Amino acid sequence: MTGLMKNCRLCPRACGADRTRTRGLCGANDRTEAARASLHLWEEPPISGTRGSGTVFFSHCSLGCVFCQNRQISRREAAGREISVEALAQTFLSLERQGAHNINLVTGAHYAPQIIDALRLARQRGLSVPIVYNSSGYESLDTLKMLDGWIDIYLPDYKYYSSYYAARYSHAEDYHETAVDAITEMVRQTGAPQYDETGLLARGTVIRHLMLPGLAGDTAQVLRDIAARFGDSVLVSLMRQYTPFGMQDWPELNRTITDAEYAEACTLFTELGLSGFFQQDASISESFIPAFDGTGLEDTEK
Repeated sequence: MTGLMKNCRLCPRACGADRTRTRGLCGANDRTEAARASLHLWEEPPISGTRGSGTVFFSHCSLGCVFCQNRQISRREAAGREISVEALAQTFLSLERQGAHNINLVTGAHYAPQIIDALRLARQRGLSVPIVYNSSGYESLDTLKMLDGWIDIYLPDYKYYSSYYAARYSHAEDYHETAVDAITEMVRQTGAPQYDETGLLARGTVIRHLMLPGLAGDTAQVLRDIAARFGDSVLVSLMRQYTPFGMQDWPELNRTITDAEYAEACTLFTELGLSGFFQQDASISESFIPAFDGTGLEDTEK
């Protein structure tokens, strides 16, 4: 699969970079970079469970949201370190040994070939927990089809309905149609949510929507669209954790979501018959952003 790095089309930017020689628009070259691997207790309840989701945070991102709370690892000059396929497979196995209910791949589309190789190796060595693909929703259909059979749970964002907001805040005017097509493919692969005997999610698609200040109308359109397109074939996570920092150039985003804004969205969520999760305001804090210092990543030499 290394040939895919020579004329990269792994994400919707389709920049065509030869990542064996340079970095793509996402900031990644052909060597996998990651910033942290750890048990994470703050995903949705049937994903985190009691012991945590085994998250692996990959460096760089194809979307580039101005408000990204993981900007330390999502930008072109991102934190993180190189990790081989062998070490990545060992990282997955280590997380399972620590008790992870699943392996949670955070923003990994630009490393999809390497991730598949690592999953294949880890499965050969006994990895048995479900695989979660944690995504911005801005995904290439070809890349998702490549992942078919490797992913048990898709966890995509559905950030915007409006192309204006998508262009202004994520430099992706085509976000809405791209994300809808991507989520449709994810649901095709996973089917409706399935749970194991302990109540943990074993298979399915969970759509996340992060509310942004002043975009209540866009949130309403997103929720209506999810209900109309996907109904009970997905779960929905309505998030209010948006935390502004360094937003001087976007003053309209320089506040948190109000109780009234969130309550109104929750009411619509219920009226539409959506199933899923609401979020407590206690989770609004920069303290929920982990340290991206290489914690938990295995070394190839081990």
